[in-house]
Amino acid sequence: MPDAAQKRSISLVIPMYNEEADIEHAIECAMRAFVQHGLDWEIIVVDDASTDRCASLVEAIAARESRVRLLRHEKNRKLGGTIRTGFAAVRNDLVLYMDADLPFDPYEVGRAIRAMDATRADMIAGYRFDRTTEGFKRTVYSYFYNMLIGLLFGWPHRDINFSFKLATREVVEAIELKSEGSLIDAELIVKAKNLGFVIQQLGLDYFPRTKGASTLSSPTVILKIFAELWKLSPEMRRPVRRTPPASPR
Repeated sequence: MPDAAQKRSISLVIPMYNEEADIEHAIECAMRAFVQHGLDWEIIVVDDASTDRCASLVEAIAARESRVRLLRHEKNRKLGGTIRTGFAAVRNDLVLYMDADLPFDPYEVGRAIRAMDATRADMIAGYRFDRTTEGFKRTVYSYFYNMLIGLLFGWPHRDINFSFKLATREVVEAIELKSEGSLIDAELIVKAKNLGFVIQQLGLDYFPRTKGASTLSSPTVILKIFAELWKLSPEMRRPVRRTPPASPR
C-alpha cells in the first residue's frame, strides 16, 4: 500500500532573517525529505529584510529549482508578518511552517501526514520530546508561557511556540492572523481550535540551533508577546472565520 504522504501536496513556509549560516542546509534537507515521501511540493522562503547574504543564497537555489520561491520584505515585519506573507502565497493542500535553523528533521512530515490521516485532524502541532538542551532560561520561559496560554484559552498545549505546524490549506485560509511578533504561533493554534478545527499534538526530536543566533528569549520579544496577547486575546477567544476570495473563472 502506498504511503499516505504520496497522495498529498505540501507548501513549506520558512521565515528568514539573517540566516546565512543555515538556510541552504534547511532547504536542501526539506527538498530531500519531500522527494523521499513522494510529495508534490513547494518551498516559500520569506526574507524579512535581512542584512546578510541569505537572500542571495536562496535566489541561487530558486534559479535552478522553480519550486523554491523567495518573497522579500523591504522593511522588517517580524515573525508574525513574515508568516502571514508566506501563508498568503501557498498553493498546495497542506501547509508546513518551519524555522530556518532546522529545529526538527523534515522527514518527520511523513509521520505527521499519517497521523493527520489516521486521526482526521486539521492540524498537527509538534512538541519537543526534550527541550532542556536549549538552556535553563528558555526552558523556564516556555513552561510558564505554555501554562499561561492554557489558563487563558482553556486548552493546554505542550509546546505552543515550536515551529512544527502542519495544517490543511482550509485552516490557513480560514484564520485571519494579526500578530506581528512571536505570538503568531499561539494565535494560530488558539484561533484554529476555537473555530472548530481538530488539532492533534505529535512529539518530535528537537535539534537546538548550532549556528547563528536566536532572539526569541530577548526581553524585547517577550514584552511584544505580552502586549499583543493583551490586545488580541478577545479576538483569539471568539475568532471569525475568514471567507477566502473566490477563484477566478
